[in-house]
Amino acid sequence: MCGFAGIFDGRGRRDIDRRLLERMNASLFHRGPDAGGLHLEPGLGLAHRRLSIIDLSTGQQPLYNEDGSVAVVFNGEIYNFQELARELMACGHTFRTHSDTEAIVHGWEQWGTSCVTRFRGMFAFALWDRNRETLFLARDRLGVKPLYYAQLPGGTWIFGSELKALLVHPRLPREIDPLAVEDYFAYGYVPEPRSIFRGVFKLSPGCTLTQKRGEPASEPIEYWDVPFNTGASPTEQEAGEELIGRLRESVKLRLISDVPLGAFLSGGVDSSAVVAMMAGLAAEPVVTCSISFGDPAFNESAYARTVAERYRTQHHVEQVDPEDFSLVDRLATMYDEPFADSSAIPTYRVCELARKTVKVALSGDGGDESFGGYRRYRWHVNEERVRSPLPLQLRQPVFGLLGWLYPKADWAPRVFRAKSTLEALARGSVEAYFHSVSVLHDGMRRELFNERFRSELQGYAAVEVLKRHAARAPSDHPLSFVQYLDLKTYLVGDINTKVDRASMAHSLEVREPLMDHPLVEWMSSLPPAFKLRNGQGKVLLKKALEPYLPAEILYRPKMGFAVPLAQWFRGPLREPVRKAVLGPVLAETGWFDMNYLRRLVEDHQAGRSDYGTPLWTLLMFESFLRNVMGAQVTHEARAVGD
Repeated sequence: MCGFAGIFDGRGRRDIDRRLLERMNASLFHRGPDAGGLHLEPGLGLAHRRLSIIDLSTGQQPLYNEDGSVAVVFNGEIYNFQELARELMACGHTFRTHSDTEAIVHGWEQWGTSCVTRFRGMFAFALWDRNRETLFLARDRLGVKPLYYAQLPGGTWIFGSELKALLVHPRLPREIDPLAVEDYFAYGYVPEPRSIFRGVFKLSPGCTLTQKRGEPASEPIEYWDVPFNTGASPTEQEAGEELIGRLRESVKLRLISDVPLGAFLSGGVDSSAVVAMMAGLAAEPVVTCSISFGDPAFNESAYARTVAERYRTQHHVEQVDPEDFSLVDRLATMYDEPFADSSAIPTYRVCELARKTVKVALSGDGGDESFGGYRRYRWHVNEERVRSPLPLQLRQPVFGLLGWLYPKADWAPRVFRAKSTLEALARGSVEAYFHSVSVLHDGMRRELFNERFRSELQGYAAVEVLKRHAARAPSDHPLSFVQYLDLKTYLVGDINTKVDRASMAHSLEVREPLMDHPLVEWMSSLPPAFKLRNGQGKVLLKKALEPYLPAEILYRPKMGFAVPLAQWFRGPLREPVRKAVLGPVLAETGWFDMNYLRRLVEDHQAGRSDYGTPLWTLLMFESFLRNVMGAQVTHEARAVGD
C-alpha cells in the first residue's frame, strides 16, 4: 500500500519542477513512510511513497521494464502476481524483483491497455511509456484504491492518490463545485467521478484513462462492470459449499505478506467470516482488533469477543472516547473533501489500534453490498411489490396525499413510520431508493440552501447520480437493482474512501477479501432469493457459515459500525456543535439559510427531533472549509454565489 503523484505535459516536453513534485510526494508521506522515489524526464514526473509489504528489499518505485522505457507508480496489491509473472516470463519478459508491481510494467508491454483485465486485486497506478509517449492511469474494479486527476490550463495533467497531492500545485484552481455540494449533502460524500472542486476528478472504478502526448484530452474508458447475469442456478447447498471455497481462496490470497498481518473484528457476520477463514489457514493465532462504545446500543465488542474466544485470536479492544472532538478536524484533513460518515471515527481508531501490532489488516467490507445485508434492501423490495403493479400516475396522487396527511414520526422504529413508506410509494423506484439513502432528503436540502445557492445548481439534483447508474443497471430485479446502485456509489464513495484514508493515516494496509472481483461476479449471478428471503438478508452466507460461527453472531439484528451522534450532540459535544453549525464559517459562505440551521440545532438539543446525522454532515462541511480551504473560505464561498 502506497501513495503516488505525478505531472505530465500533454502538449510538449516542458521541464517538470522537481521541488514541486517533491512537495506533492511529501503530502502523501503517511501513505508510504518506508521509502520514496522520483522519476523525471522532459515533460514527465512521477513520484512515489512506499509502505513496504511484499519484497521489502527490491520493490522500490518508480519501477521500470528491462530498458527503462516503461515506468510505473502503483498503490495497492496484485494478488495473482506470481501467476502473472510465470506467464510473462514464458513470453520472454525478464523480472528483476519479486514485487507485484513488476507484473504491471511487463503486463503493459504484453497486453497494452487490456492488462488491467488480468490483474486480481486492489490497485491504482500511473504508467508512462516513453516510446509511445503515453500516460496510462488505471483504477481497480471496485474502487478500493483512489486516484484523482486534473488537466490544468496549458495542457498539463496532474494526478495523485489523494486530493491533497493535487492541492499542492499552485496552478490548480480551487473553486468549489456547487453540484458537488448538493451531492455531498444528499449522500454524505461526493460521488465519483466528481470531486468537491471544479475540474478535479476521481477516476471511476473499473476505468482507465489513456492520454497520448500531443492529442486532445481523453475520456475514461470502462473495462469492467458488475454483471448480474443470472445463469443456471446451483442448489442452495451447492452454492453454500462453493461460497466457502471462494471465501477461503480469497482470504488465502490476501495472507501473502512479508510483514505482520491481522484482521478487524467488529462482531458482525462479515468480519467474523473473514476471521474464521483466516484461523483455518494461519499457523499462528490471528491478531484481531475491535473498537467498543460506552453506549450498549452501539457496542458490539461482546460479540467480537465471542468470535475471538472461539478462534483463540490475539484480541485487542479499545473504547472510543465520546469527548474526542479534536478528531473532527483530523478527519477533515484526512479526507480532503467533505465526508460525513460518522463511522470514520471508530474506523480511524481501529486502524490506529491495529497498527500497534500489525502492518496489514483484513476487513469484512463489501459484504453487505454483495450478499444483500442492508436493511434498506428489505424495505425497497417490499415497497417495489406495491409500486410495480400500479402506474406512477396513480401512485403519486394517492400515496402522496396519504403521506402528506399521515403524522411525522421520525422518532419511531421504521415499521411504525408509515409516513415515510407512503411517501416512498408515491415515488419512482430510483427516487424512492435515493430518499432512503439520503442523509438530508430533498425537503431538508431545499430548506438548507438559500435561493442564491439554489440558483447556482441550475436545476441539478443529486438524484441524477443514481439515475445515471440506474440507466446502465444490468438487472431490473428490485434487489439486484439496488445492490448495483450501491456497488457503484455507496461502496466506492463512502465505505472504500473511509477505510482507505483512515488506514493510510496510520500507514496500515487494509485488504478486502469480500471485494475479490471473481467472488463479486459469482455472487451477482446467484438468484436474489439466495441473498434476501422472508425479510432475512445474507441468507446464503449465513447458512454456509453455520459450521463456523454461532447463531448469536449469524442471526442477531444488524447494528453497523455506528456512533451515538444524537447523544453526543445533546451531551459532551453540545456546545461544540452549536458553535460550529451556527458560527461564522458556514454563515460567511452565503449558501445556507441560517434560520434553518438554528432550528436544526435547537430542535435536536431540545429532544424534539433527531437531527444527529444532518448536524454531523454540517459539522464536517464546516471543518472542511476551515481546514482544507483555510483563509480562502470567504472568498471562494462568495465566488460560488455571485
